Amino acid sequence: MSDFVLTDHPALDALERDIATAILGAQDEATLDEVRVAALGKKGSVSDLLKSLGAMSPDERKVMGPVINGLRDRLQGLIAARKGALKAAALEARLATETVDVTLPVREAAAEAGRVHPIAQVMEELTAIFADMGFSVAEGPDIEDDFHNFTALNFPAGHPAREMHDTFFLPPGPDGDRKVLRTHTSPVQVRTMQASRPPIRVICPGRTYRCDSDQTHTPMFHQVEGLVIDRQAHLGHLKWILEEFCKSFFEVEGVKMRFRPSFFPFTEPSMEVDIQCDRSRPGEIRFGEGSDWLEILGCGMVHPNVLRNCGIDPDEYQGFAWGMGIDRIAMLKYGMSDLRAFFEADVRWLSHYGFRPLDFPTLAGGLSA
Repeated sequence: MSDFVLTDHPALDALERDIATAILGAQDEATLDEVRVAALGKKGSVSDLLKSLGAMSPDERKVMGPVINGLRDRLQGLIAARKGALKAAALEARLATETVDVTLPVREAAAEAGRVHPIAQVMEELTAIFADMGFSVAEGPDIEDDFHNFTALNFPAGHPAREMHDTFFLPPGPDGDRKVLRTHTSPVQVRTMQASRPPIRVICPGRTYRCDSDQTHTPMFHQVEGLVIDRQAHLGHLKWILEEFCKSFFEVEGVKMRFRPSFFPFTEPSMEVDIQCDRSRPGEIRFGEGSDWLEILGCGMVHPNVLRNCGIDPDEYQGFAWGMGIDRIAMLKYGMSDLRAFFEADVRWLSHYGFRPLDFPTLAGGLSA
């Protein structure tokens, strides 16, 4: 009220006193703004007085103009001063409550705290390696029918893989057909061969399901399979592809591989593949050196019956296929001892084994850099 000035106009003095009292009594900026609008807004009391100057005679305007304009200027100054005081009080109250402990460590940025799961990272690594060899990625449904999961792949009726202890079957549908959670990603190969004509070069990564649960097996796991169909595809091509993959994936200059005879209904001949390694150090496996061997995948030439079931003439085309567990090769490469930890959603485990979101694997920049 220090700026209040008495004039020869009692009505204006009373108006100024009332408005000034309201300004000084405002406890927040919202209330202060309401007072400002009521006095100085387009329809405010002081604004109405300013508008009335136009209806006055020149002599009256000469007297009242400075009085009313002075009233407006004093109220504007009072409002500005009160607004500054309220801002200062609010800042002081905030500083009193929002203290900062400078001894605390710097918080990690959200982009740095998040991690890519090792399974997703290894899938990206696989894609980078095989894409460099001219392979495309094919995908299919997790829930399959009997034909794509078994029959087309040369599994005869009554094969053990069809039994309840090996496979997750769904209840029969209205037609009596029992769907199954796919036991491998081979149905994707079948669908690819049915939908396209050779030459075919694809990899098929994805989830698969089997009734296994221990340190190295889980009911749901991840698998990648590869398929090549062409007129001249042979085991020499398969051997080169697998060697190049192992060198790139395990990031070693060279690797020895051993092919052993085996049996799979969908390939003939069928083979298990072992890779050279060194297991002399406790809890550590080194690839590309040593005198030990470790089985990593199965492969073989595509069975003629599978080609026929997919509408491809085995007298004109032949091919080869392979399959490996993504979780298993991730464990081997990154030194993880228990597969079950992959799916326990433990943030501590993920922060240790996970990968930074923007570190995309490339053959030029390094897969696991």
